[in-house]
Amino acid sequence: MTGPAGESQFRAMRDATRSIFLEALSQASIAKAFDSHVQCERGILRVREDLYDLHSYSRVLVISLGKAGHTMVEALAAQVGSLAQGIVATPVLPDAQVPGFRYFLGGHPTPNAESIQAAGAMLRALEAQPATALVIFMLSGGGSSMVEKPIDDEISIDDLIATYRALVHSGAPIAEINAIRKHLSAVKGGRLAQSAYPAQQVSLLVSDVPDSTPDALASGPTMPDSTSVEDCYRIAEKHELLKQFPDSTLELFERHAIEETPKSDDPVFHNSRWWTILSNQTAIKAASVAAERAGFVVHVDNSCDDWDYAKAAAFLLNRVRDLRKQFFPVCLISGGEVTVKVANGGVGGRNQQFALACAEKIGGENITVLSAGTDGMDGNSPAAGAIADGTTMERARNADFDSRTALEKFDAYPFFRGLGDTIELGPSGNNLRDLRILLAF
Repeated sequence: MTGPAGESQFRAMRDATRSIFLEALSQASIAKAFDSHVQCERGILRVREDLYDLHSYSRVLVISLGKAGHTMVEALAAQVGSLAQGIVATPVLPDAQVPGFRYFLGGHPTPNAESIQAAGAMLRALEAQPATALVIFMLSGGGSSMVEKPIDDEISIDDLIATYRALVHSGAPIAEINAIRKHLSAVKGGRLAQSAYPAQQVSLLVSDVPDSTPDALASGPTMPDSTSVEDCYRIAEKHELLKQFPDSTLELFERHAIEETPKSDDPVFHNSRWWTILSNQTAIKAASVAAERAGFVVHVDNSCDDWDYAKAAAFLLNRVRDLRKQFFPVCLISGGEVTVKVANGGVGGRNQQFALACAEKIGGENITVLSAGTDGMDGNSPAAGAIADGTTMERARNADFDSRTALEKFDAYPFFRGLGDTIELGPSGNNLRDLRILLAF
């Protein structure tokens, strides 16, 4: 498969994986989700199975945060017009802001000064709401860092950033990372809902977390917290985080002074509802339809969610090789996220690291692998992810690129960028976790 015909076939497969991914993004959009699940007619707002007469409330306040912060507000405003106003925290300021909304440019993956300002503004607005008000929370991935206020004033913003950096680079699954974030925060783990009480509350969720842990989304600011302070101590010990935390955070752990978050029996949640309108499953289904339309026999396997990237690469490659013995051509789709414990910081992210690990295992094989984030971003790189196939290693050698060094230094972006195999879309205004698409032909 190294002659001209083989090269053209590999090129066609790289194009096919890219097309399947882009079609999934298009179909799993915020606008389509609102068209299906959030509608307003004559002031009556329907959110999935619930109805809200917006004219019956003394005020309708909207709090939107995360990578889909603006796109969700834009979609809601298209439905309700000027009936709602509020606050948005987003990682990228839009060209045109929605009237009636105050915007904050929150940091990601670590908080910044505007993350702190956004949290303060939201808490002040929520604490002023009476029982006759309706608060619409709109939550999406990335919200953990974009809205933040430490529970302890002794934790400075520099210490907060250092704590986040230790968590993000620990290799821990997102649910474990967010368990600690919740307990160190004045806004997470149900504490925004606590501030909004006694107003009626409804949360619209664009989820980038496992379906089994919805309260991990944006660290669960409006939901009862299923994690405990004991979980925090266990997770910190498991990932050897204490030696990485700054003194102010470390001191809370050493004194066992972390306060518990609101739980499901807390009265603050008695007038609250939560609805997921988009998730990783939406993107998986859309990718599956696109792959079937392109002529592939499709299988879905999400069992490697939250696995280490190298283990996930070996598992999925073996899985698609087995499938190829029965089906032709075959497409294996895997949703969720893999983990990477960063030791040396290059330019890249978990998706490109996964793709590079696959490239080293499929030299000369008729296999193409795409791994990319639905948010359009992967780690600290400008790419959403990358594509690898049976020609990647040969093309890299011809270009004098060293895959082993790139893998060891977590520097996959320059490697794939040099081969023209990155996926660069810019921020998508959405966040439904990652997609891995493997084609065997």
